[in-house]
Order: sequence, then C-alpha cells, then structure tokens
Amino acid sequence: MQLKSLSVRHEVHDGKGPSCTFFTGDAIRTMDALMPELEGKVQLIYMDPPFMTGKRFLMRVRVGAAEWAADKSSLSLETYCDSKNRPAYLAMMRDVLTRCHKLLSDTGMLFLHVDYRAHPHLRLLADEIFGENNFLNEIVWAYNSGGRSVRSFSRKHDIILFYCKTDQYTFNLEDIKVPPTAPPSNHMRKHVDPDGRCYRSIRSNGKVYTYYDDEPVPPSDVWNDLSHLQQRDPERTGFETQKPLSLLTRIVMCASAKGDLVLDPFSGSGTTLDAATRNDRRAAGIGCGALCPGILRRRMAGRSLTIEVPYTEDNAACDAVIHPGVGFYSVELKDFCSKANELVENRPWQDLIDSWHLGYLDGDSVRIRTSFYRTRKSPELKEVLDLPVYEGTPVVCITDIAGGNHYSALRRPTDF
Repeated sequence: MQLKSLSVRHEVHDGKGPSCTFFTGDAIRTMDALMPELEGKVQLIYMDPPFMTGKRFLMRVRVGAAEWAADKSSLSLETYCDSKNRPAYLAMMRDVLTRCHKLLSDTGMLFLHVDYRAHPHLRLLADEIFGENNFLNEIVWAYNSGGRSVRSFSRKHDIILFYCKTDQYTFNLEDIKVPPTAPPSNHMRKHVDPDGRCYRSIRSNGKVYTYYDDEPVPPSDVWNDLSHLQQRDPERTGFETQKPLSLLTRIVMCASAKGDLVLDPFSGSGTTLDAATRNDRRAAGIGCGALCPGILRRRMAGRSLTIEVPYTEDNAACDAVIHPGVGFYSVELKDFCSKANELVENRPWQDLIDSWHLGYLDGDSVRIRTSFYRTRKSPELKEVLDLPVYEGTPVVCITDIAGGNHYSALRRPTDF
C-alpha cells in the first residue's frame, strides 16, 4: 500500500554533543534569514567559497550493495558549478562578506580560504569590509598531493586570510601547539636534563633561554604539517573539494571556545561542522548541493543534528508495512521509486536508497529515532528497522542516491 507523502521543514536527529544545524539553500538568502536571531552572536566563521575555476564539480555516488562493498561507483552527480564570471563572483562575495561581518560578535574572527585565482581580489575586498587594521594573517597551507607541472612551478598551497572584527578578539594559540619539526640550533648549547630530555640553551643580555627539543611550539603562518586528503583517505566523503578535519580542527581550536557558535556559509562536505561539534562548539552550516545533507548525516551519526530539509518535488512513492511489537514497531520497506530511477537502468528499488530513517512528526519537523546508512561494512540495504513507540504520527524518511529526501506517514497498527 502506497504511503501518504508529507511536507517536512526540519529533520531532527537527537544525539550527543552541542547543537549542529544545516541549512539547505543559498548562502546570502540564508544569512539574511538568520540575521534577526544571530546578528553579532557568531564567534567564528570559516568559509571555503568557490574560486572562479569555471569548473563543474562532480561527486561519485555508489549505487547498491555491490558498489558499496567494492568501494566503486557508477554514477557521477554535480555538486556545484563554479562560475568564471569575475564581476558576478566578486559581487556575490561582497554580499557574503558583508553579512559575515554583521553576524560576527565583537570578539569574532573570520578565516577565508582562497587559492591563487581568488586571493588578490578577496584580500582587497575583505580589507575593505573588515578594515586593513583587522587583518591578522595570511596563512599558507602547503601540501604535497596532486600532480606536477612541467611548464611552471607546481601549485602546492592555498591561502587562508585571517581577520578579526575588533581588537577584542581572543586567540587561543596555546591550544594548537605542535611538536617541533627540528630542534632549534642557532649556535645553542645542547644539554641533557636528569630525566634524559634534550634541551638547548643560549645566553642573551644576561639571561639564559632554554628550549627543549620535544617541547610543543605554536605553528607559524606556514602550515606544512597538515596533509591534504589523499585519494584513498578513509576520511574522504566523495565531495571533490573536501578539506581535512585536522585543518579545520586547528582553526576551530584557536579561534573559539567551548559553547561558541561556529558558522560555515559554504559548508560542502561538513568538515567545519564536524570539527566544531567534536570539540564542543555549536555549529551552523549552509550548503546548496542536494548531496550535502546525506554526507552530513553519515559524518554526524550519533551526534545532535538538525537539517533544514530541501523540498523534493517529484512523484516519489514509498510502500512500507508496520508491525506491532512490545515497546516498538517493526517497519518493513516493500517498494520505493523516485526521480532517481531516471539515473540508473535495470536496478531493483533497493539500489535507489542511500539511507532511510524512522521517526515521529513534531509540527513541521520529523524527529528521527532510528537510522540505517549504507557503508562498506554494511552494504546490503536493511529493509526492516525497529521504531520505539512514542506519541505522534510515525514517519519513514528515505534519501535516494541523487540526494532527494522523501517523507511518508505510517499508519499505526491500531489505525487499521
């Protein structure tokens, strides 16, 4: 029996840790909507915007159990298309940076991730909006992955522009110390203390300065100790421009404290939100790609997450059976179809499902209680899930391989 479709505004996953909210849509319009609530309240904004590459970015999607088990994919879907129109790009970034400035608290900070294409233009734009005196650092993130150029020097770094809103900011440099890459020399004398630790000393102006070889030191503005994600890195989500968790963890730790709010207006694969919530910060992200919510659900599994659901306008149909149990319902999927059928041929309905969830309707939201995600360890679709018995309308939520989100009301056994 085909279930009745529902229009849902928010999908709420209860879990551990601070709140994390993902808004699906345009960055500028979403920040405008958030302004009445969050103006002057955001502590840290990190953004990795488009770079004027003119490139169409794709994400490889696994379809069905066989592709998940083999770690292969037969489907490539667009995540976003990066325009090369400089006037339009700079107008968009001016609007974004202006809103970022308003959303930041007086102690807040901005980290703007750019490459060689956007760097000179956005540096001038950020200087204008935030003020040249509030520019703190031009951080060089150097890495060794990627190909080698034979017609010029290989490009092996990005730039992260670091600004404060006012001089009231608090910078937690002690929280991000790293092991030294090499013992300091500078003609220092080498010693060994009673515990066997090596240190070096130098006398200057009547004072003796001591430096231990293994003493952590604050990083400089050249970050060459944080690796770019390799192709087979287990951290990879499939999102083409994904940044490593270690990079965002350093930024989150140095520019915010526990309980602070961290915002990423171009959150993509959700690395900023992951890093923030892992370290007890509240997080909010904005993204326009249909596949982004599905990536974030997996990354945040077991943690608190609210997704502002994009409306999926298609003729999706779901059939499921609900059976009574002691303190729970057993829900069995029987059939599913959506526009994702157009992307693959001769596939069973099970292969169209990326993940599915069960919960209860709560106003215009659905509160998730049980979830299943395909993984390499669990590639086969689990067609039966248990749902604890609560008050309200039971709901089955299905995310298809194209990122479509579909919600249907279930009838309790007593309703028949």
